[in-house]
Order: sequence, then C-alpha cells, then structure tokens
Amino acid sequence: MEKETQAPEPKKKLTIKEFFKLGEVGGYFFRGKDENRPSNINLKMMHGVNKISIVMFLLGVLYIILRRVL
Repeated sequence: MEKETQAPEPKKKLTIKEFFKLGEVGGYFFRGKDENRPSNINLKMMHGVNKISIVMFLLGVLYIILRRVL
C-alpha cells in the first residue's frame, strides 16, 4: 500500500494584533453586559474575586520571569 504524502502547510505569520490577543482572559475582563445572564450580589462578588486572583497570578508570573532574566 502506498501512503499519500502531503506537503506541510506553510506557517502563517502572526500580526501584532494577533500576537497580543488576550483570548479568554481578555474576554472575561472586557465583556459587555448580557441581559440574559442572571445578576445578584453573590455573582458580582465571585467575579470580582476571580478578577483579582487572575491579576495577582499574572503579576506573580511576570515577577518570576523578570527575576530570572535580571
């Protein structure tokens, strides 16, 4: 049996906008209000704590990277 060999696809060059795309994390911080989503004080507090923990984690990772480099 012969195997078909396909040429690998050429790699697409990333643009600056795509390189700095935040994806899910950016969507979590900068999403708009959704009228269909329920809202109460417990959910607001939960999302507030989640945002704080994400920021603290990213700052910690940045600190570790800078400490290793410098």
